[in-house]
Amino acid sequence: MTEEPVIIKTSQATLRPWRMDDAPSVAKYANNPKVAKNMRDGFPNPYSEEDAERFLTMATGDGPALLLAVEIDGEACGGIGVTPFTDVYRKTAEIGYWLAEPFWGRGVMTEVVKAVVPVAFGRFDIVRLQAGVYEGNLGSMRVLEKAGFEREAVHKKAIFKNGELLDEVVFVLFGV
Repeated sequence: MTEEPVIIKTSQATLRPWRMDDAPSVAKYANNPKVAKNMRDGFPNPYSEEDAERFLTMATGDGPALLLAVEIDGEACGGIGVTPFTDVYRKTAEIGYWLAEPFWGRGVMTEVVKAVVPVAFGRFDIVRLQAGVYEGNLGSMRVLEKAGFEREAVHKKAIFKNGELLDEVVFVLFGV
């Protein structure tokens, strides 16, 4: 049985499944070192249309994660994903997201995260949703706090990004 596609409208964005025709807008908005510096290394910098096509092939395929485009004014300009863990961590999922710089500071991602949380708890057999944020990414920390997440831990020197060791701040939200 195939699950219905998730489409969520917030006051500023539409969350929807990724499409292969999102490649030009993904490449345009993801090709920004200010975005890439807070993402895992699988999010390249520079970010080409070929990189976008590779990501979209994965994101439009079958897999356990919920991966959605953040669409504003008809363009995919960010993304959000919820990935369930396995084994002894199977009651936990990770939430991650990015947004194009022109849309920062408007509360877009706070709305997006708040909209995805109930979907995540409804879709996956989890009790815990967590996010790891690199030290210094105060905007993302604020998004999570406004969405009801609590700062749970600081993993010292857990991240190695751009030749630098960084702390990871873990935020968590528990379901009912």
